[in-house]
Amino acid sequence: STKEVAKRLHPEMLIVLESTTYPGTTEEVILPLLQEYGFKVGKDFYLAFSPERVDPGNLIYKTKNTPKVVGGVTEKCTLHAKTLYENVLNAGVFTVSSPKEAEMSKILENTFRIVNIGLINEMAILAKKMGINIWQVIDAAATKPFGFMPFYPGPGVGGHCIPIDPFYLTYKAREFDYHTRIIELAGEINDYMPEYVIERLMDILNENKKCLNGSKILMLGVSYKNDIDDLRESPALKVLELLEKKGAEVKIHDPYIKNFSHKGIEYKTVDLTKELLEESDAVLITTGHKKVDYNFVLENADIVFDTKNITKGLREKYPEKVSLL
Repeated sequence: STKEVAKRLHPEMLIVLESTTYPGTTEEVILPLLQEYGFKVGKDFYLAFSPERVDPGNLIYKTKNTPKVVGGVTEKCTLHAKTLYENVLNAGVFTVSSPKEAEMSKILENTFRIVNIGLINEMAILAKKMGINIWQVIDAAATKPFGFMPFYPGPGVGGHCIPIDPFYLTYKAREFDYHTRIIELAGEINDYMPEYVIERLMDILNENKKCLNGSKILMLGVSYKNDIDDLRESPALKVLELLEKKGAEVKIHDPYIKNFSHKGIEYKTVDLTKELLEESDAVLITTGHKKVDYNFVLENADIVFDTKNITKGLREKYPEKVSLL
């Protein structure tokens, strides 16, 4: 991409990298390629890094009203980039001293999430063993007005920001003879969650004198996040793989996705019907889409394994049917 930009480089051009990447990319990779054409940064053209901040499905914060972080190669680069964003956004623009600080800020944001999600996933596994409702624990802890931010367990992590981006820093850290142990451990815990979901589902079926092999399983949701149609790195796909590997007959309902391809296999999602729910040995909620009628699900299904706590406020009527992560 940089080489294509370089072919069109001209005086006074502003170039801003927004892709999440490891600290040093702007100055170590992009800058040398641009300077090969004889232009001087900060004088002939301006180069900066400003990480994209996007939260798919967020109804409040969009690109227009989300604050921006900007770090230029020179002060003049920073000024040009800052001026651009101030004129197109309805949000503040925060400047840092170089692209590295801006690059690192995005990695920190993503690492903060992967570590805290890894922590709460581990707590969920332990809480289950101890007979504790982790969802009540989180709600209780969240009443504290300081020093705590709620994160929620689930069948794994998806998208690009959490399961992939923090490991750019892990890669870069090796140049400095350092191992980012917390990131790697959080990644291991989160990667294990699809397997944990299958283990729990097997236990739930066993309690009902059923075997996973040959069981009809209805998965509710295949996208990586609630109320979007994005499949990137979705943990539901790993759950699907494991279910099929164990011999389950799997059907999928997702109001945002009609069909998809995964590892060369084509899948079609199905409509949510009374007959489908009644014939399913278990319903596995892997994505908490609000478009799904969960009251209808609970009325007609025999076994529901809710990994997202989306049935909160409904399951009290059917306590014998619903199991939580």
